[in-house]
Amino acid sequence: MARYTAAVCRLCRRSGEKLMLKGSKCINNCTLDKRSRPPGQQLSRGRRQRLSDRGLQLREKQKARYTYGILERQFRRLFAQAERQAGITGENLLVLMERRLDNVVYRLGFADSRSQARQLVQHGHIMLNGRKTDIPSCLVKEDDTISWKKESTQTEYYKQLAQTIESKSVLSWLSLDKENLVGQVISLPTPDDIEAKFAGKSIVEYYSR
Repeated sequence: MARYTAAVCRLCRRSGEKLMLKGSKCINNCTLDKRSRPPGQQLSRGRRQRLSDRGLQLREKQKARYTYGILERQFRRLFAQAERQAGITGENLLVLMERRLDNVVYRLGFADSRSQARQLVQHGHIMLNGRKTDIPSCLVKEDDTISWKKESTQTEYYKQLAQTIESKSVLSWLSLDKENLVGQVISLPTPDDIEAKFAGKSIVEYYSR
């Protein structure tokens, strides 16, 4: 399976803002705080680089991809699906990305970052409605339950998580049984439930050309 393997801190520098791609590690040890310039060759001093409208739209699209860890081909498929749905395409796209299983595992507090959540799913630790699934892009539905495989509850990671889960909170569209580490999708997310770091309208404009 194709995936991004380079340093993720470069993605934050390229986006110009902290995307929290390493979870809590980004709070106190963020490369962006030390080097705010984007990666690559810089213009000479005194010259200002102004992004065109197309460039700004591309930046917003890339921020969405980086945040959720989605490759370009996957992102295009999600965008096409969002276009076919009724309503505002940009908001539909945001909801579809939030419904990804790896994102839900992250939102429940089972992982410190989306990349870690994706790894948990791919390694078969997560159960969806009582069945093991290793597909991070699987879209959850209302009333779906997310739990741990029985064998995975004996791992050191799970035992540490059980001790720290009490301090974590979940979004309003999810519920979490902190004693048994079982999550449930109460309802589908809405744009108001999600703190997006990108503009959905700009993404729509980018693909509309």
